[in-house]
Amino acid sequence: MVSAQDKTIIRELAAQVADVAALPVQEQKRKMWRQLNALQPARPMVMIDQVCWNEMNINDELTLRCADPECRGYEDYLRRTLYQWQHFPVDMVVEPFVRVPKAIHNTGFGIRVQEDVAVTDPTNSVVGHKYLNQFQTEEDLQRIQMPKICHDPAETARRLEVAHELFDNLLEVKPWGADPYLSLWDPISTWMGVENALYALIDRPEYMHQLVDRITEGYLSMLDQLEEQGLLCGSQSLVHCTGAYTDELPAPGYNPERPRTKDLWMFGLAQMFSTVSPQMFEEFEVDYASRICGRFGLVYYGCCDPLDGKMREVHLIPKVRKVSMSPWVDQERGATEVGRDFVYSRKPSPALLAVDPFDPEQVRADLLATRRACAQHGCPLEIILKDISTVRYEPERLFQWARVAMEVAGA
Repeated sequence: MVSAQDKTIIRELAAQVADVAALPVQEQKRKMWRQLNALQPARPMVMIDQVCWNEMNINDELTLRCADPECRGYEDYLRRTLYQWQHFPVDMVVEPFVRVPKAIHNTGFGIRVQEDVAVTDPTNSVVGHKYLNQFQTEEDLQRIQMPKICHDPAETARRLEVAHELFDNLLEVKPWGADPYLSLWDPISTWMGVENALYALIDRPEYMHQLVDRITEGYLSMLDQLEEQGLLCGSQSLVHCTGAYTDELPAPGYNPERPRTKDLWMFGLAQMFSTVSPQMFEEFEVDYASRICGRFGLVYYGCCDPLDGKMREVHLIPKVRKVSMSPWVDQERGATEVGRDFVYSRKPSPALLAVDPFDPEQVRADLLATRRACAQHGCPLEIILKDISTVRYEPERLFQWARVAMEVAGA
């Protein structure tokens, strides 16, 4: 099923990844992530994710050579893994396996996003969006359908057959089920537009309660179906760009053939709520998200939303272990509120990689300020650089950031 040339390319790359995955440092890093996630860190941990890969290709290290689209997908994953390990590994863990997604079909909520898109760099997947408001009447609410989950076992078997041909005796092949990402307000922001949705919270609160309640019910139904059909993923290596290794999961009674939500990490966020009051955050996000988060084993909460002023409400969400501290928080207040209760998941600003001239010492000062605030208040700390839209086509900026971050972390 796979051409000899494509197979040779994939197996050469897979052999390199297997050699890296076998290094003792991988298990050392897993242990350190477990310590952090148990709120007993050996040191701050560092991760880099959501990279502007369109700007990273030096010496053809990321140039794809396979012809078959399926093989090119695996090749892209392998090349990026080796590239990151070579140039900015920080605390990444290279696994001795490859995940093969099961052929799961989700009908979704039945709403198609209507938008205008603005493009600055055609090679970059980061674009601007202007969304059309599709929720203005009571009838519009009835358009939201309950998701239906089904599985195509024949297609899953075909994918696994291809993967075994490519990776056997080099990397383990793991069938991979759904790893849920269940934001309530991200889809609403694309169905209405952020500004329209925020005004509706004030002008039509009961309408918005009906909307978010319907989405919550849809997600809960989806989770029921995934559990019943044995289609959830296994133990995760990452949750929202950060290490997910823990001794607390899976839960007792775990069956790897039928994972449950309580065996997994979940992450939640309400980014468009950055400017709403804590009371509104609790009413429209916490009360609904808690119904979902409570089903999971552990929860990572937050993303770009500044949560330093909403930690009382975050404490109400069940199973939270890590809380995002975005570039827009007051770090001192955030550290005071997080304390020893959660992992302080710092998201330093990726804008420091985009300014001219790039200044590694500015990066160092920024990260040291985080470390001092967390040390003062006893916060378990991780530093997660993500949402990197550009490095001005100078990949070395990211390499330097990685070196400085690991020095600050004491690695």
